[in-house]
Parts: sequence; structure tokens; C-alpha cells
Amino acid sequence: MENLTVLPPRGEAGSSRAGTVNAPDVPDLSRRHRIGERTIESGLFIAAAVSILTTIGIVAILLEEALRFFADERVTVVNFLTDTTWQPQANHFGILPLLNATLMITAIALLVAIPLGLASAVFLSEYASPRVRGLLKPALEMLAGVPTVVYGYFALTFVTAILRAVLGKDIVQIYNVASAGLVVGVLITPLIASLSEDALHAVPNSLREAAYGVGATRFETAVKVVLPAALSGVAAALVVAISRAFGETMVVAIAAGAGPKLTWNPFESAETMTGYMVRISGGDLSYESLDYKSIYAIGLVVFAVTLLLNIISQRIVARFREVYE
Repeated sequence: MENLTVLPPRGEAGSSRAGTVNAPDVPDLSRRHRIGERTIESGLFIAAAVSILTTIGIVAILLEEALRFFADERVTVVNFLTDTTWQPQANHFGILPLLNATLMITAIALLVAIPLGLASAVFLSEYASPRVRGLLKPALEMLAGVPTVVYGYFALTFVTAILRAVLGKDIVQIYNVASAGLVVGVLITPLIASLSEDALHAVPNSLREAAYGVGATRFETAVKVVLPAALSGVAAALVVAISRAFGETMVVAIAAGAGPKLTWNPFESAETMTGYMVRISGGDLSYESLDYKSIYAIGLVVFAVTLLLNIISQRIVARFREVYE
């Protein structure tokens, strides 16, 4: 006959099958009441909600006051976007002179900041030792902590003086677009350098080792391998820098000039959109005057351009993002 295994009765405590041991009870952590976790979660939700509500409030105020500006019979959207003269006293509300000066300063700033910022990022990421990188990067980022009003007076008293000494006082005016653009470029250089260096530093070392393995030099590895691999982060850094330069206020208000003028000469004075907003908001104009209401329409344009740049940045990042396993 075949051997039979005798099992203990089912109702016996402490055993269910022969030769098995009951596993200890595992507590259900999902049902445990965690006051600290709930508090942190609520705090993070409140912080996110405050940020969103603040943005909504800013947009609502800009739209409300801008609509009141355009509701005036002396203002039309077409003239606002196409007129080449900004003289509210003469009922000329063309934003092109202000927009042109803003774009000129932004372009000059990028011509300064992109080469300096990218070169600094490549050096810190690919050439500098950890000790040198630890010293230079905080020193570079300290430039971003200097108050912009200091940069403004630096542009007016130092950069403008150099330009007038080199090019001549008859060519370079005391208030000019060039000096403001150069100093704004210095202002946004740490932003490009820091963000780009973070993107370059995040590239896996395996790519560098593979490039060195096929005989590439350090410069070729940095320019042809590491930089393309970090293109999404570098592009995002550039777009953020453009937004920063486009919305800069104090430097252009101090150094660029206070007269709206449509000119392509960077050595002449011209007023930017943000500079005009500072001048009008700090003046003695009535809150209900049309001149005062115009700063909200200009602010809406600045907000729209900045929003457009952020959307472009997100598209660029999504398009060129590289995912490394």
C-alpha cells in the first residue's frame, strides 16, 4: 500500500498544513493615520494653489485694465499695434517704438550673454576640476544677486563713458541703447551659464568615454557630443534668458533713455516698454488718466511675449529631450 501523509485537523490553531509555519501578520500601512504626511501634503497643495491663483489674478488685472484702455474712443487695437509714434498727449498710441527698443536691447544682450554663458558652462563642466568648479560657479552666480539698479548706474557711468571715449561723444549719446544692452547681457550671463552647466553636467560619462575611445579630443567631445546631448537643457536656458532680458526694468530705465523713439541706431536714446511703465507709474499722473491705463496694455504685451517664449521653450525641450537609461 502507498504511504499516506496524515494532516492535522483544519481547526487546529497554529498550523494549516503539515510542515508549514504561519507568517507574521503584516500591518496595512496604507490605513495608518499619518498626521505629518497629511500636513505636508496640504502645505504643498496650498503653495501650488497660491501660485496658480496669483498668476490668474495678475492676468485678470492686466486684462481688465487693458480693456478699459482700449475701450477709450481715442485708442484702437490696430493703431496700437501699427502706429510708429507713441505720444499719448497727441493721441498717438503706437507701441512699435517701445517694442523696437526692447527688442534691440534684448538682441544686444544675447550677443553678449550667449557666447560668454555657453563658454563658461563648457569650461565648468568639461575642463574645470571639481575644486575649481566649486569655487567659480558660486562666484559666477553671485553676479545674479547684484541689484539691477546697480547694473543700471554701472551702465550709465562706466559703460557709456567707455563707449563715448572710444567712438566719440558726437556718436554715442549719454543715454543709449547699446550700453543698456551690454549690461543686460552681463546680467543674464550667469543665468545661461548656470542652467547650461547643469544640463551639460547631467550628460552621462559613458558618452564622454565613448568619444575618447574613438580618439576625440576634449574640445571635440564637449562640442560634438556633450553639447548636442544637452541641447534641450541649453535651449531652455536660452529661452529663460531671453525672457529675463525682455522683461528687464531698472537697467533700461536708468541707462537707455526716457523718450519713446523709433530708431535703429543703438547709440541713441530710446525707451523700452518696461522703462515706460516705470516712468509713468512713478509720475504724477492720475490713476484714471489714459496715460496711466496704457501701462496695463503694455504690461499685457510683455506678459504675452513672455508666455509665448515659455511655450516655445517647452516645445523645444519636448522636441530635443534625450532620455538616457
